[in-house]
Amino acid sequence: MASLNKVMIIGNVGGEPEMRFSPDGKPVTSFRVATNRLYTTPEGERRQETEWFNVVAWGKLAEQCNQFLTKGRLVYAEGRLRTRSWDDQSGQRRYRTEIIAERVTFLDRRDSSASEDMSESKDEESSSDLPF
Repeated sequence: MASLNKVMIIGNVGGEPEMRFSPDGKPVTSFRVATNRLYTTPEGERRQETEWFNVVAWGKLAEQCNQFLTKGRLVYAEGRLRTRSWDDQSGQRRYRTEIIAERVTFLDRRDSSASEDMSESKDEESSSDLPF
């Protein structure tokens, strides 16, 4: 039987992206994205729920995310979920679920000229279904 591991989110970048390099020199950028859900309680009270996602991009996509993403920017991220584990300094097992990005698209425009230029050229690419 076939299986599928795909996730798509739209939200705001929660902080500045962090770029580093793997031992073999491949760029990797991590950033957090917050999504919001509005709902009404059974008592009629409106509430907002925020969910945070860890997103990881590799290669050229990592370089682009590091260069052009900033805190607060509205993005669409698409990829697959991966859970990794490690032992912390006290020997306790830790787990983290991440979105391994295959596509990241800017959904807003920024006032800075560098971001605007990137957004404009990338808007055309995203409409033709190219990544980033």
